[in-house]
Parts: sequence; structure tokens; C-alpha cells
Amino acid sequence: MSTSKGTTLPRFAILVAGGSGTRMGADRPKQFMELLGEPVLLHTLRRFTESVLQVQQCVVVLPANQFTTWHQLCAQHGISIPHTVVAGGVTRWASVRNGLKFLSEPTEGIVAVHDGVRPLASTTIIENTYAAAAEHGAAIAAVAPKDSVRGLSKEGSYAMDRSRLRLVQTPQCFELNLLRRAYELPELPTFTDDASVVEDLHTIHLVAGDYSNIKITTPEDLVLAEALMRARQTAD
Repeated sequence: MSTSKGTTLPRFAILVAGGSGTRMGADRPKQFMELLGEPVLLHTLRRFTESVLQVQQCVVVLPANQFTTWHQLCAQHGISIPHTVVAGGVTRWASVRNGLKFLSEPTEGIVAVHDGVRPLASTTIIENTYAAAAEHGAAIAAVAPKDSVRGLSKEGSYAMDRSRLRLVQTPQCFELNLLRRAYELPELPTFTDDASVVEDLHTIHLVAGDYSNIKITTPEDLVLAEALMRARQTAD
């Protein structure tokens, strides 16, 4: 996690929260849904601003029409965590690019891109992914599938070897200038996450994720997240 000069590489984070809440069937975007009495996005923001991680700058990417709501929630919950809010784009790719553009001044460092509605990423996973990216250039958290997996074909379906598959999570961490070069390329339909944007330029290193590092997308996810968070509080 060091440069050739022996100095620690600066760390940055881009939290992407562009959801509308459609699949939640809710009256608000999922990043603003309450999780143990506080917005989901606030829990995620806290994860990346823990002092032990030494993240120098945290960028939250939101649709422009959600800025007012977020600022109101910050005031309501007394949020004083330093962060910058940047307007997202039409796609996730465009939103990450906008967040990356805000980090225009640093000349080096490691940047993490993380789903704003993935509030249970542990400090250990975040630290390990940052450290692996500093060593390898690009690193993402991932877990092995628990269930059997089948692929689809014109004839029907076929068994796949799940030992050779991984389920991708975030954070996804990259050397800053590598990610900048990747996002200078045109957007493609095959881009499903930041690793898919970068992989034509650089090999992606995998870091052990955690099955509790869930992305809140449906009402069931919110129930599970609350149970997991309560269990953590009890353990602490």
C-alpha cells in the first residue's frame, strides 16, 4: 500500500446512490429508506469515513433532484460527516464518471467505488480491497455462489461449475489514474460495474467479500439488513 517513495497512497471513495425505489415499492428512493432509524446512505457513508480507513475525500453521487432531500436528512439526523455531493448521470457509468471528475486534482491514489445502498460492508473488507488495489492496481470484493448455477442456451439450460464463478460486490478499488483512463473510453452495454469498465486495461484482483455485504434492492433486503445490523450491535 505504498509508493516507491515509501509514502502511503491517498484514499478516496465514490458512493453511488442513484436508485428511485421502484423495486422497493416505496415512496422514496432506497438510499433514503430507514435502516434502524437512519437513512441507508448514512450508514454507508459512515463505513467509509471511519478514521481507521484514512479516506481523504468521500464523494456521494445522487440524482440532482434528490439533493434537497439528502440535505434535509443530513440536518434532521445531525450529520456532520465531511463529504461532497455530486450530480449523477443517466446511467451508473455516467454517475461514476461524474464522481471521478470531481476528483480532478489528486495526481495519485486509490479510489473505491461503492454502492450507496450496500451499508454492511465491513471495515475489514474495505481495508483489504483498498490494500489489494494499492498492490495490484485493481481489486474488487466477491463471494462464491452458494447455490447451483445454470446457464441459458437456445436448447434450454446447462450446468455450470460454480467453483469457477464469483458473485461481485462492492467496494471496487482502483489506482486513480487507471480508473481515469478507463472512463475516458466510450460507454458500452457490457459495462455492468466498474471492474467491467477497467478489465480491458488491467487484470482484476479478487478479494474475499462477505455474504452479509448485501445490496438493498427489495423489501426483503431491508429486513435482512436490519437483522444483520442488530446482530452486529449485539456482538459488539
